[in-house]
Amino acid sequence: MKNFQSGHLIQQTQYKSFQPSLIDRVWVMDDMNLLQLLGQADRELGRLDMYSEYIPNIDLFIRMHVLKEATQSSKIEGTQTNMEEALLEKEDVALDKRDDWEEVQNYVAAMNEAVTKLQTLPFSARLIRETHKTLMQGVRGKHKQPGEFRHSQNWIGGASINDAIFVPPAHSSIGELIGDIEKFVHNDQQYFPELLKAALVHYQFETIHPFLDGNGRVGRLLITLYLVSRGILKQPVLYLSDFFERNRQHYYDNLMRVREKNDLLQWFKFFLVGVIETARSSTMTFDNILKLQKQVEVQLQTLGSRAANAQKVMYYLYQRPMIDAAKVGEVAGVSPASAYKLIADLERFGILKEITGGKRGKMYTFEAYLKLFR
Repeated sequence: MKNFQSGHLIQQTQYKSFQPSLIDRVWVMDDMNLLQLLGQADRELGRLDMYSEYIPNIDLFIRMHVLKEATQSSKIEGTQTNMEEALLEKEDVALDKRDDWEEVQNYVAAMNEAVTKLQTLPFSARLIRETHKTLMQGVRGKHKQPGEFRHSQNWIGGASINDAIFVPPAHSSIGELIGDIEKFVHNDQQYFPELLKAALVHYQFETIHPFLDGNGRVGRLLITLYLVSRGILKQPVLYLSDFFERNRQHYYDNLMRVREKNDLLQWFKFFLVGVIETARSSTMTFDNILKLQKQVEVQLQTLGSRAANAQKVMYYLYQRPMIDAAKVGEVAGVSPASAYKLIADLERFGILKEITGGKRGKMYTFEAYLKLFR
């Protein structure tokens, strides 16, 4: 790794583009500090994966993890939707916030579709393109070739390409560079730790910047997809965007440091610290969810004949912890009067909290649960 060369500049007509080195090659891991950090990250990730296996109905909670990832990854790109807004129906979102809301919903859809496709499709250029197409469908950037690698030059930062912070490789080399990522991912002849593979794939993808828009979001999505595709995670429960958002400047600086100073080691260390922190946090979240579930179950048992309907409402709330009276009636299959009684019960237990303050159109949140993801 000491001899790693990230790439070189190529003079184009009026600017220089960065041509990254291919990554499907022989690598030597010889930094003991990195290997120690890698061992720690592997242990924390293994613990999270094992924990997720024993949680009943884990799909209920994964939706909230994906929603948090969607809001945080989009936030890095300037989108301002928060968790509560992301849970609203489109018609309940203020007109000036709908574009942001739709981008977050697309991210959720892109992640869910990609995880499903991994059952029949390998981690590949095709998967990347299809994921990008879903991400960009009908939102800002919808005219920038969704699902297609770019056919023109793009750049990062600056008002024009002449004062850009970084100019990715020319579009003519994207096919070769993405193909190289595919070979690297599926190369089982050369040993390369899986977590570091995920880190290197993310760096290389962001450096190639193969799309006209949406590269950051797709690149962060690929981390989880890679770990699921390789069986490192049985469920998509690790999302690093919250860590990247909280350390946004370090995130960008460490990516640029690889390109400018060939310092891949620092990027790997930053990435592994993110895995360790995020895996620990996610394990704690799951633990707190199980404690909350048990507490709620005890409370609902006191409701007698209404307990079964309350359970139906809770099943919905674990997937979408925001609800109104009409939805309570629909989910539980009861009359409006019975729906309000259920809401009163759940408010009495401190499960539901009214957030609108109005007499009509009241909205309620499962506040204790939502708080676990903030």
